[in-house]
Amino acid sequence: MSTVTKGEEFGPLEVTVTRANLVRYAGASLDFNPIHWNERFAHEVGLPDVIAHGMLTMAFAGSLVTDWAGDPGKVLEYGVRFTRPVPVPDDADGATVTFTGKVSEVSEGSPAIAKVLITAKCQGQTVLGKAVARVAVD
Repeated sequence: MSTVTKGEEFGPLEVTVTRANLVRYAGASLDFNPIHWNERFAHEVGLPDVIAHGMLTMAFAGSLVTDWAGDPGKVLEYGVRFTRPVPVPDDADGATVTFTGKVSEVSEGSPAIAKVLITAKCQGQTVLGKAVARVAVD
């Protein structure tokens, strides 16, 4: 990673989430909550459709940062708040989530630490809040 400066922006990372992704993630995470696969159940509990797992959305946002950092080991801290679900329609197109990052501050020191603010949007709406990573930079 070259010199990092305050205000630097990176991305976007556009991810298409399909129902097939949800099935695979459910199997890997053992999260078989019916809101992630049963449309009838999702509607009964007030959701607009089956929704993506929050941790899957968080993982995609994390990959934006690790790709930018060039080394997952440089990510020292990472957290988000789940502010809005990602509805995933039952079609071939799925849902597109767009992730971007912006360096909001860079500390002095060795290594310098960059505070990265992550934006995640689906259908023009923010789906992750307070998405922040702290990354060791050279």
